[in-house]
Amino acid sequence: QVQLAESGGGLVQPGGSLRLSCAASGRLFGSNVMGWYRQAPGKQRELVASISSGGSTNYADSVRGRFTISRDNAKYTVYLQMDSLKPEDTAVYSCNAKRVGSIPSYNYWGQGTQVTVSS
Repeated sequence: QVQLAESGGGLVQPGGSLRLSCAASGRLFGSNVMGWYRQAPGKQRELVASISSGGSTNYADSVRGRFTISRDNAKYTVYLQMDSLKPEDTAVYSCNAKRVGSIPSYNYWGQGTQVTVSS
């Protein structure tokens, strides 16, 4: 069983930046999509950004232009560069790696890292 481990969360002032990292403990077979999700208190989990093995990206409207997702396929790692942070970005951020419709299929989640944007 592959595990995902996030790092890089913390407390930052509005307008500041953070970089999240998520590394897989083992090999991720085949093409897949890695993504970052977030859940704020009292709200549903939402997709922040995702990136395919080939580099195609997708962003939530609320973060487009401020966040950048990237990945290192050789290291089975995904990153989220977050700039111009706002208080409404405060949430637990979790990474995900999934491969569906092919064998092997998988859907791995990290435990999450807290991001707090406050002055």
